[in-house]
Amino acid sequence: MQERQKDRTRYFRELAETSERYFMPYIGRFRPIEPGLRVLEIGCGDGGNLLPFARHGCHVLGVDMAASRIDVARAQFQAAGAEGEFIASDIFRLTEFRHRFDLILCHDVIEHIGDKALFLRNIKDYLAPDGLLFMSFPAWQMPFGGHQQICRSRVLSHLPWFHLLPSWLYKNMLQSFGETAGVVDELLSIKQTRCPIETFERHARNERFVTIDRLLWFINPHYRVKFGLRPRRLWSLPGRIPYVRNFYTTSCFYMLRPQ
Repeated sequence: MQERQKDRTRYFRELAETSERYFMPYIGRFRPIEPGLRVLEIGCGDGGNLLPFARHGCHVLGVDMAASRIDVARAQFQAAGAEGEFIASDIFRLTEFRHRFDLILCHDVIEHIGDKALFLRNIKDYLAPDGLLFMSFPAWQMPFGGHQQICRSRVLSHLPWFHLLPSWLYKNMLQSFGETAGVVDELLSIKQTRCPIETFERHARNERFVTIDRLLWFINPHYRVKFGLRPRRLWSLPGRIPYVRNFYTTSCFYMLRPQ
């Protein structure tokens, strides 16, 4: 496991910095980030993405199924002197929040979802009539699209593309390097629920979302704070080539609205 993922305070701050530098300006092109904006993050994890929105006066709600991550989010917000609400739950069980949010964030979530069509369909219930959805995720075939950075092995956590191996060989490799059963199961699950660009766009169309904008990144904006790399957009030509573009796209940004 990479060291940065063990330090939750550091990880929270890194997410907050990326959100403020890149998520908010991108979203702000389509919806002003202003006091009173109602913002929901589905799969909020430690809550770092929401901190800049809270500091801009937005009403923020973070929902995650992992109670331990919600505990971290609450503690980090309290330490930062920020206001936000966090709930450990499956968002779709929280019926009291339906049709309330001007903006919904889903960062690095859709690649973990098995039934992507149902997930997108249900999100509509939580959007205000003029609400927008910001979706970001790593293309499956990109160097670390398998989330292998969570491996405890320093070799595997820095090894690109090995998640593209056949499942049986991938599993054997993880086990031979001493990964725990939990990590192996999680990485194999991600391999099953993977999200190439074409898969996401097909589901979005079928569930009657309009793509307002799409931005493909050759160097993920989050790599600036993680690795000191300057973010770069994917060049126009490879970005237009289906399937090939997945190998070069480390992050996909989408702004969507229901039809």
